[in-house]
Formats: sequence, C-alpha cells, structure tokens
Amino acid sequence: MKDSKIKGVYVDPPSKAYYQDRLFDRSDAVLNRDDTLEPFIRLRDALNGQGIELHTADRLLQPEADAERCDYYSLGVLENYQQMAARGNVDLKAFVVFEPPVVDQRLYRELPKLTAAFERVYVHNTVGDGYSLKGVDQSKLRQLYWPQPRKDVIEEFWSRGDRLRRMVMINGNHKPGSFNAELYSKRIEALAALARFGTVDLYGRGWERWWSRNSMWLPYWLHRRTLMSIYKGSCPSKFEVLSRYDFALCFENMAMQGYVTEKLFDCLYAGTVPLYWGATDIETLAPENAYIDCRRFSSWEQLQDKVMQLSSEEIQAMREAGRAFIESPDGLRYYNSLLGIFDA
Repeated sequence: MKDSKIKGVYVDPPSKAYYQDRLFDRSDAVLNRDDTLEPFIRLRDALNGQGIELHTADRLLQPEADAERCDYYSLGVLENYQQMAARGNVDLKAFVVFEPPVVDQRLYRELPKLTAAFERVYVHNTVGDGYSLKGVDQSKLRQLYWPQPRKDVIEEFWSRGDRLRRMVMINGNHKPGSFNAELYSKRIEALAALARFGTVDLYGRGWERWWSRNSMWLPYWLHRRTLMSIYKGSCPSKFEVLSRYDFALCFENMAMQGYVTEKLFDCLYAGTVPLYWGATDIETLAPENAYIDCRRFSSWEQLQDKVMQLSSEEIQAMREAGRAFIESPDGLRYYNSLLGIFDA
C-alpha cells in the first residue's frame, strides 16, 4: 500500500449492500446505524491523506476497471478473490475473517487457500481454537481486533443518571450454523431464567417471528412464551437503550479465544456494565474490573443475586474502569485495527 506506484486500494465489504462506496457513507442512517461505518470512513480519510484512493471492490470487478496496479482486501467475501488474483495487476493483501465458525464455517474451511493466496489473513485467534489449522500457512495468520468506532465514551449516554437496576439484552433472534461452542442457546437460557425475577428486558429483531427460519430450533420453542413476556421490540439506537440500564447481558455468538466484537464496547460506550460471555481469554483482553464474567457463576440465580447486591459505588467503579480501558493502549488497538490491517 505504501508503494508510490499503487493507484488505488479496493476493499470487498461483507455485503453487496455496501458496494458503490456506501461502506464510507456517513449519511446512510441504515448502514451507519450507531456509527458502525466510522472505522471505514476513518480508514478512507487516512489513505486519502496519503494520496491513495480507497473504493469498494465492485469498481474493480467491472470489465472497464483500471489496469494500474492496485491492492485488494476482503472483509470476508470468498467469491471474488480468485478472479482478482487472475487479473495480474491486483495484489491480494489481506483477508479478514470477522465471522466465527458458528456463523460461517466456509471461511475456516477455506483458510488453507486463503493463506496461500493472501499476504495476511486476520482471524480471532491464530492457534486454531474453534477451527482446524490443517493445511493452513500459520505464518500468514494475524490476530484480529474488531474495529471500533470510538476512542472514548459517548458522554450523552454514559453520564445518564436515571438508570434502571435491571439487565437488558440487545440481540436479534438467530439460530447458529454450527453448535460447537455456540452461545445463542445460552442467551435464551439466561433470559428464561432471569425473567422469573422480573429484572431483565429483551430488545432486538425477529424474536416475535415464530414462523422464521431463525426460530426453528428447540431452545426458542421451549422458552418462547417467556421470551415474549420480556420482549420490548427492536431499538433504533443500541446506545440509547443501553443507557437506561445498569447491566447488559453481553454474549458473543461463540465462546472462542480472542473473539471480542462490538458487543462489549457498545456497553462500555454507554456506561452499562457488561455481563459478559464470549472470548475465553477475555481477562487478557479487557480489565477484569470493567465487566462481570458470567462463567464465574454456578447458576443464573447466583448472577442475579450478585448484580442486584452491588452498591452504586461499585457499579460506578466498573463504569470508570470501562472508560479507562477504551482510552488505554489496549482499547485503542481495536479503534486503530483497520489502520493497522491496511498499513501492515
């Protein structure tokens, strides 16, 4: 990318919805909900400042695409990289695997080919936790830190004082593609158990759609009536909803080493204490006084007792620890993640 002969850099976004450079469109209220596009916008601005153009890869896929040498990055799209390699003027720089195996196993089955084709492949862990390293060029693997939009809290929400001594979960209704170490069922289990105490609310899309594909599995049907009793619908802003609560059930899609997504940071931005389950090594990635590790409790009732007995001073201390983490070097490696991937 630093080569002065390179005319442009192209990125294949996770979905075609982001094509035509919509990956960088701050004004799109749907795609940029809760500022999710900010890491890509900052990346584009940083490259533009170096005199390098950044566009989504649909431009490069056109027959009339520029013949000048350029760099190609993929954010999880498997369908186009071989075509790019065949062009001769495209350098395959990095492939980024955002999804865990429980969401898209194809990405992990393709790792041997991806590490052969690309200079670098970014994954949540480089040791094969949750996936096979057979045939993979491990020298090409790099640790992925999920890009985050902010390097400080959202003061409007973080400082909110009229919070409920309750728990909230914000997740869509989904069924895992694989059941190895999945946490979708743990979300339902936790909600069903905690609903008995009347201290948990559920937000997100699709929970009421009993006829959908995502609802066609046993945990949902066993607890559907209970889920509907605490369901509050979807929410236009995660941060606004989170800011109403002291605690948030913050479960990743999978229990896997290194797998930390926006879910943890959303809570910290809004000043809501995460009740966390996800990265199996979370204590090495975020300070232990900034969240509550759900794995440490023998039952959901025990977790309920713990959080409800916390003093206002203890909750505030955890919120402050979360703020300090976001602003620390450990937190900034998530904020600066994309810049590192495209500047490596």
